[in-house]
Amino acid sequence: MAKLRKLVLTGAAGRLGSYLREPMTKLADELISTDIVDDIGKLYPGEHYIQGDLASLDDMMAVLEGADMVVHMGAYADEGPFEKLLQPNFVGAYNIWEAAYQRGLKRVVYGSSIHAVGMHPKNEFIDAEVRHRPDTFYGLAKCFAEDLGSMYWDKRGVESVHMRILSCAQVNNARALGSWLSYDDLIQLVQRSLEAPSTGFCIVYGVSDNDRAPVDNAKAHFLGYQPKDNAEQFAEHILANEPPADLTDLGQMCQGGPFASVELGNSGVASMNIVDDTKKT
Repeated sequence: MAKLRKLVLTGAAGRLGSYLREPMTKLADELISTDIVDDIGKLYPGEHYIQGDLASLDDMMAVLEGADMVVHMGAYADEGPFEKLLQPNFVGAYNIWEAAYQRGLKRVVYGSSIHAVGMHPKNEFIDAEVRHRPDTFYGLAKCFAEDLGSMYWDKRGVESVHMRILSCAQVNNARALGSWLSYDDLIQLVQRSLEAPSTGFCIVYGVSDNDRAPVDNAKAHFLGYQPKDNAEQFAEHILANEPPADLTDLGQMCQGGPFASVELGNSGVASMNIVDDTKKT
């Protein structure tokens, strides 16, 4: 595939965004990285930073001007009160799709989440067509964006790939042995989602080639996504230090992990011990 003229990455200051910035500069003549912060540090060749608020349609119209596609990773990345998520996660998704439509973009590649279906039991081995079962307001926002993408494809012809990421962080718990998405596989999935000749509206799971993966990702095959990494390399160490499973704990039994057991509006990330290994430029 020929290089795109202009790509946009939202959430560029976030942990996942930090790993996508440099690879995305290789896919386009120009990469516009955007976030709400004042500065994201040193820029890569071909990258420009534009500060913008997802809650502002005017900001997103300016950011997406002249772009071919957008990788939308920006959001409030945790559970919280509905009012806290309303602007960045719900309104922000609308603003991205509406700006993409008005600016004539071909495709939105969206960082969705397992939390859109987080209340499904892990032993169901779900595919990408199961019904929404959000585990939190955060997951509800992902459902909203997936349905938004479906509607904008059906009504306005804007393609979208919704990457339901399971867990993209260092493997330090038993759940992650199945849910892990390595940074390299994340980069590959984003690249395949951008390079596919056509996608229409589709949902795929963001997960590596884990022996214990709890989802059926066959729907991602048409993108050419072939994950390389497998969390089984960490299994012996992780399981040696893991207490017996509690079958009454929704956080252990459901796809959403701790988000499935937390009270609505309370942080799910707080109990996850996520290592902040944000890539530094």
